[in-house]
Amino acid sequence: MNELNKILEMYPDEGYEKVDGFDYAIIGVSSCGRLVYSIQKIIEVLMGRNNWSEKDANDYFYYSIECSYNGDKAPIFINLI
Repeated sequence: MNELNKILEMYPDEGYEKVDGFDYAIIGVSSCGRLVYSIQKIIEVLMGRNNWSEKDANDYFYYSIECSYNGDKAPIFINLI
């Protein structure tokens, strides 16, 4: 069972805003009911799916994904250290 399925099972009524095609990058849910994504995992997906360099994947993430989501249920993007 992936993280999204676990979250939906535990908190079925939250009304999450997902980033389509990046369920693999979900690592949890915040205390305010927002999905939490790993930036590194999103970059991995972009590199593998598109055969992009890490720089190209980073550029795409920061300009086209991170900036596209806002609002009360917008996902949270974090760097794992």
